[in-house]
Amino acid sequence: MKRLYNRVNRAELKKKLEESVEPRTTLSFYRYHKLSDPAAFRDELYAGLDRLGVFGRIYIASEGINGQISVLSDTFDDFKNYLYSIPWLNGCRLNIAVDDNGKSFFKLNIKLRNKIVADGLDDSTFDVTKRGKHLSAPEVNALLDKPDTIVVDMRNHYESEVGHYENAICPDVETFREALPIVEDMLANKKSEPIVMYCTGGIRCEKASAYYLHKGFEQVYMIDGGIIEYTRQCEELNLPNKFIGKNFVFDERLGERISDDIISKCHQCGAPCDIHKNCANAACHVLFIQCDACAAKLQACCSQECTVFNALPEEEKELQKPHKIFNGTKFGKGRYKALRMGELS
Repeated sequence: MKRLYNRVNRAELKKKLEESVEPRTTLSFYRYHKLSDPAAFRDELYAGLDRLGVFGRIYIASEGINGQISVLSDTFDDFKNYLYSIPWLNGCRLNIAVDDNGKSFFKLNIKLRNKIVADGLDDSTFDVTKRGKHLSAPEVNALLDKPDTIVVDMRNHYESEVGHYENAICPDVETFREALPIVEDMLANKKSEPIVMYCTGGIRCEKASAYYLHKGFEQVYMIDGGIIEYTRQCEELNLPNKFIGKNFVFDERLGERISDDIISKCHQCGAPCDIHKNCANAACHVLFIQCDACAAKLQACCSQECTVFNALPEEEKELQKPHKIFNGTKFGKGRYKALRMGELS
């Protein structure tokens, strides 16, 4: 029986991808659908996608599927035909990346989850199918031009830090679960006003819009297909793109450029920069923004402590690691003293 997971070393797979010259296409897709046997579907999907050479990260739950993947460009049609041969996925939108080098994923990983997006909501308390109105790019621009329109970024702070829509409300949160009640409180006195929500590909807004309609908000809109589809439509229709900066993505690229504007700063020296990276110290791995000069100075680490530690022999690292707390030890996303204070310690 064929293995339904990958056992090859991560570093080896990543090196193989970097050396590959085969063109790949990065895309995302999702669909809410009630699955009676998520585990069986997961195994079936893994076998089908692995056969086609698909890489990526896919979450399967009883409520549906959420995937970010890369496909061999030469066999894209074969992939699409396979995906659409699954009745409930037939015709689902494929959000093609707008700034893609083909190096987004290096293996296929399909996991079972309780939900395809962790939202912390009890879906039994409201009708998740009564969602906000989807907006095309022309409709988005028309609404954003109206002074009474409220624009809300439903992503996390490290996403909106490098790019967002003009005049958007950007909650200072690390998770979508945190954002839902905070946004509700922020807009408590504006329930009759038009609210346009957005996220990367649309999946978070599907659930958020239904939740806010349930909470009494009257005019809830969502950008159809998120930032990715909006950008595609703007290019296709030659429309002004009202998104500024980079669109953060959850793959090896960590971002795709939408406009030339750099709206964020290096977390270490304050120079204009929107390059996200993970600390080179694997024991830390914190996500942060670092310019080339600071990367050279600290050898791609988030602090002097991590730089020193990362230069130690592997045996010494293993001895010291249990006794150290690094900036990313508790998995915070850029929320630690060294970056907040601009310190290199």
